Amino acid sequence: MSQFERNSAVLQKYIPEPAVPIIARWIIEYDFKLKIKRERNTKLGDYRSPSAGQNHTITINYNLNKYAFLITLVHEVAHLVTFTRHKDAVNPHGEEWKQNYKLLMRHFLNADYFPTDVLLALQKHLISPAASSCSDSHLLRILKRYDDKNDGKIFIETLPHKTVFKYNGERFFEKGERIRTRFSCKEIATGSIYLFHALAEVELIQNEQNHLT
Repeated sequence: MSQFERNSAVLQKYIPEPAVPIIARWIIEYDFKLKIKRERNTKLGDYRSPSAGQNHTITINYNLNKYAFLITLVHEVAHLVTFTRHKDAVNPHGEEWKQNYKLLMRHFLNADYFPTDVLLALQKHLISPAASSCSDSHLLRILKRYDDKNDGKIFIETLPHKTVFKYNGERFFEKGERIRTRFSCKEIATGSIYLFHALAEVELIQNEQNHLT
């Protein structure tokens, strides 16, 4: 089996099928290692430049739906292209990155790759791309429609102040103040403060006073 075929076999689990050949070729052309990571509440993906003899590395959260996964992956490939051309001489999310992101995304701006509502939100997003698709609440809301689950989770922004919620199936937090696009939340067990995106999905603790004793 060729590298292209191996790449394609993995990618078809995570992105829309028509996009698989393009991304499979990009992995070879841009010479990067794609790693699928567990969910991270502060980011959907990231890019790391080569170091200690290693290739470019892109990581993407495993639990993204196929449209969110593709958008996040293209976002990070744009970082790779920008670094390759400019190294550290430009802002990571400056004009050079924005132009590369727009150019790379042009391959996918039609109904073969995204449903109409995602495509319209993505086109609006690309007018002035944010540092993260997480920062674009409108696009993120649209993408959330395609999450394949019915687990009773809700957006943290819908919870009242000081509500206790469960995150990642085992950790308990109290919702605090909003700081731009995130909420400052205190972990019950440790007292440590963590920032959660407004659209992070959490489980409401159902009890009379909504607090742990």
